[in-house]
Amino acid sequence: MIENSIPRARRTRRPLAASLAAVAGSLTLLVVSPAPAAAQDSKPAGARSASAAAVAAAPDRQAGHRPLDRVTSLLAERLLVADKVAAAKYGTSLPIEDVVRERQILDDVARRSAALGLDPVRTSAVFRDQIEAGKNVQRALFARWDAHPEERPTERPDLAREVRPVLDRITTELLAALTSAGPARAAASCRFAVTVSAAGQVHVRDLDRVHAVNLFRGVRNVCTG
Repeated sequence: MIENSIPRARRTRRPLAASLAAVAGSLTLLVVSPAPAAAQDSKPAGARSASAAAVAAAPDRQAGHRPLDRVTSLLAERLLVADKVAAAKYGTSLPIEDVVRERQILDDVARRSAALGLDPVRTSAVFRDQIEAGKNVQRALFARWDAHPEERPTERPDLAREVRPVLDRITTELLAALTSAGPARAAASCRFAVTVSAAGQVHVRDLDRVHAVNLFRGVRNVCTG
């Protein structure tokens, strides 16, 4: 997993209960609303115990029994890479929205989905949600750093060498995870299960409110049933 260039102590933090309360509305909509049939654009966390590092790996260890945990683990990991992307772009002429790069990712995902037996439209929707969530995180960090110069990143990651290879690796692993989780994604209980799984990621990764909200938004197209 890529190391976050933004010191955790500098993030806006809230106790877990407060973070989950802040996304309660999103959770309700996620559980009770039908999944969109086609791709859509998405517009716009408490101290850890001494054993938290070991707990954080639990979703991946349980992936064989709870395949949706593998999916949400990768979605959370991808979302945290947005911090690196923001640090690479902040203070430069690089825009948060890179339409060409986004189109390349979605075209590649659609092509690879078909080869894996996944629905290209539904799978592209999952990845479009991740792209939008990542941009939301970048915008929030830009605003934070504008308001608090002392919290600005001290290093500028190399997008081509450090960041994009990690995103490419997560794309490959996420496609495999979505394939493996096919039965769970089609189950009637999927929307509840994926919400619970995402809540687990909020806890074990100690996500702040911005990351938590966007993680929950990012799972809305995971279920296919």
